Amino acid sequence: MGGGAVRGRCAPRLELLLFLGLCGRAAALRGNDNSEALPESIPSAPGTLPHFMEEPDDAYIIKSNPIVLRCKAMPAMQIFFKCNGEWVHQNEHVSEESMDETTGLKVREVFINVTRQQVEDFHGPEDYWCQCVAWSHLGTSKSRKASVRIAYLRKNFEQDPQGKEVPIEGMIVLHCRPPEGVPAAEVEWLKNEEPIDSNLDENIDTRADHNLIIRQARLSDSGNYTCMAANIVAKRRSMSATVVVYVNGGWSSWTEWSNCNARCGRGWQKRSRTCTNPAPLNGGAFCEGMSVQKITCTSLCPVDGNWEVWSEWSVCSPECEHLRVRECIAPAPRNGGKYCEGLSQESENCTEGLCIQDIETASDIALYSGLGAAVIAVAVLVVGVTLYRRSQSNSLLLNSSMQPDLTVSRTYSGPICLQDPMDKELMTESSLFNPLSDIKVKVQSSFMVSLGVTERAEYHGKAHSGTFPHGNARGFGTMQARNKAAYIQNLSSISTRNELKTTAIFGHLGGRLVVPNTGVSLLVPHGAIPEESSWEIYLAINPRESSLQPEGPDVLLGPEVTCGPSDMSVSTPFALTIPHCAEVNSEHWNIHLKRRTQQGKWEEVMSVEEETTSCYCLLDPYACHILLNSFGTYALIGEPLSECAVRQLKVAVFGCLSCNSLDYNLRVYCMDNTPCAFQEVVLDERLQGGQLLDEPKLLHFKGNTFSLQISVLDIPPFLWRIKPFTACQEVPFSRVWCSNQKPLHCAFSLERYTPATTQLSCKICVRQVKGHEQILQIQTSILENERETIAFFAHDDSNFPAQMGAKAFKIPYSIRQRICATFDTPNAKGKDWQMLAQKNSISRNLSYFATQSSPSAVILDLWEARHQHDGDLDSLACALEEIGRTHSKISDITETEIEEPDFNYSRQNGL
Repeated sequence: MGGGAVRGRCAPRLELLLFLGLCGRAAALRGNDNSEALPESIPSAPGTLPHFMEEPDDAYIIKSNPIVLRCKAMPAMQIFFKCNGEWVHQNEHVSEESMDETTGLKVREVFINVTRQQVEDFHGPEDYWCQCVAWSHLGTSKSRKASVRIAYLRKNFEQDPQGKEVPIEGMIVLHCRPPEGVPAAEVEWLKNEEPIDSNLDENIDTRADHNLIIRQARLSDSGNYTCMAANIVAKRRSMSATVVVYVNGGWSSWTEWSNCNARCGRGWQKRSRTCTNPAPLNGGAFCEGMSVQKITCTSLCPVDGNWEVWSEWSVCSPECEHLRVRECIAPAPRNGGKYCEGLSQESENCTEGLCIQDIETASDIALYSGLGAAVIAVAVLVVGVTLYRRSQSNSLLLNSSMQPDLTVSRTYSGPICLQDPMDKELMTESSLFNPLSDIKVKVQSSFMVSLGVTERAEYHGKAHSGTFPHGNARGFGTMQARNKAAYIQNLSSISTRNELKTTAIFGHLGGRLVVPNTGVSLLVPHGAIPEESSWEIYLAINPRESSLQPEGPDVLLGPEVTCGPSDMSVSTPFALTIPHCAEVNSEHWNIHLKRRTQQGKWEEVMSVEEETTSCYCLLDPYACHILLNSFGTYALIGEPLSECAVRQLKVAVFGCLSCNSLDYNLRVYCMDNTPCAFQEVVLDERLQGGQLLDEPKLLHFKGNTFSLQISVLDIPPFLWRIKPFTACQEVPFSRVWCSNQKPLHCAFSLERYTPATTQLSCKICVRQVKGHEQILQIQTSILENERETIAFFAHDDSNFPAQMGAKAFKIPYSIRQRICATFDTPNAKGKDWQMLAQKNSISRNLSYFATQSSPSAVILDLWEARHQHDGDLDSLACALEEIGRTHSKISDITETEIEEPDFNYSRQNGL
């Protein structure tokens, strides 16, 4: 018993000594040679294997900071770390020991540090790893392997998201491959710097391999998208990708067909639609196709009623009267025609005044007989006076020295038609055209001389001093191709910006206002202002920033012009001339005249193709002449009907030295082909010291959505250079088409290699993609004292901003009166104001002239407005001569029995 007890007490001590001896030996071996392994197990007393309460976790070394691996086991007599198959030295362990209060077992916790250098020095087939080995009386236990890696995140993304333009409801896929990193980076998407949460929007998916997917694009999805990559080391941002969700335009429904524009005969109807269903947005394509459709139509002409012949007199009634009737059926009025004027029945005494019921005494008979005789005498006298006055009137018309009486006004109303040949003519053929027989027309000479009027010759046919005709130049404001007259003018003669307004006082004789060098003018006819009255009339071009903002594809075709006083109206229409930049073609353009109300809003006055009696628009190739009765602010708006609609642009190049003496600046302008737009550019360049380098050229810019390219070519090498990637500039179509009177400006900077270079030679190419192209040749000296002045061509009217009275008109007043007296009288054979209009290329909306008191006078006012620069009186003389020949031919065919003097013979003999 005693011996057994002693052995029992000594046994644990023996085992402990044995364990410590082994541990000491192991430590000694560890210190001498790390490659020698510790025993996997040692003899132990009965118990339990170690249980790990905490095992080492995978760890990442950030920058140069070491990481701590920890291990905790129970029951554990000892714990050591093994890294990459080798035991960690005991001195590198930090150990803590405690007792579990529940079980009473020993708990041991061990820590070690792993540095960046240790990880970098390890070269093996796998990552750097460490694990714990714990001993107990029963044996050993091993923990999981914990890997240790150096954390990093590279700077550059393997794939940045790319910007996209997608249609609405299309799919958007933005790809993102984050930079390489340990641990792998997590990806987050930002939209306009705000995080995107796909859990809140079912339309967005960010789970597919870091990509951002928007299943159906919405307008709100437009924005800047950024891919964010982050791990425990750093955060990285990708390049931002701009996503534009655009909406292609869609046509609205067609409107109903308009009423036929012709009240009588053949006309047209139109219907329209707008590109608003939906409207193009964010650069979406404009609707393809026509916005306006036209079809021909035929309106039944109104037929005025006419009386049939009177019926036979009825039987004499007891009241001594009999009746006769007639009906309005020859023909009956139809299609809105007028009903017959006059009575439908007549009654009269059927006993020749001897009715017994009415005449009771002989004295009554004598009284009525006397009254009847007096009536007969008065009738005879009236007939005699009428015949006498008619003979006197014919003699006045035949006398060229007498002026016709223009105090009697004739008003035309209703549809325009020739008189029935069966009607009686108030004037014979000879009396109608005898005033013209005194006009000695000779086309080759001045019209004043040909008319035999020399006292007014000083007002006509003379060019202003200081100007020279140039046959190849285009004349602003002159609309006939063969009548274009232009004048050379230097930049120094351009007026300053504060002079874009002209004011003058006009009286009954009328006059003309001109805004110098802009193509804008106002003609106030003779008689438009009441006698003994004087009005201060002004004409101005509004600032470049117009208050009129066209909608959709509509464009402003010319300047916004104001004339006044706005509270006054004239009795005779005045002529307002506004230049425009459209290539006139009714199939490609629908041009409207708009007026600004007192509330500042714009309302449509009329379409140029519209038939109306309120005003008249005559569209010439480069200007629109408008006949109006009310002053105000007016502008021309163009609605393109097809992609072939052409907006005419003027291209001009200016140059000047920059502050750096080696640099030379070229500025290329593309502006509306109107004089006022060019003048604005010249004024700006004058302030900057710019010089016109080549004569401006005309560019036909189509409404086909293609952009404009401006490039500098043939720059002399070794003398000049231009910055890389700046030799060509491209301007989007919308910026050119919807410029709203603001000139387009592109600048190029050239640098010379040496100050000795004083000459510059190059080309400027301005072209529309798949369209018209113009080349401007630059050959200039950059030294101001050696530079040649480039002349441009425009009408120099700066010396005559206002003309009053007879000097403002090309046609002498006496000749004008005779023309009006001749043509204002309607004539069955058409030799009236309608033929005068036709010969002056006025064939549309003649009903407007029919409502005027003197149609011929308004036609001549329109002629004055169209020929304010050239004063082409020969064209008017040709028209009158042509009318005279037509008159002679008709007379020979239809009235051979009436001998009429030969018109040409009369001219030759000065009759």
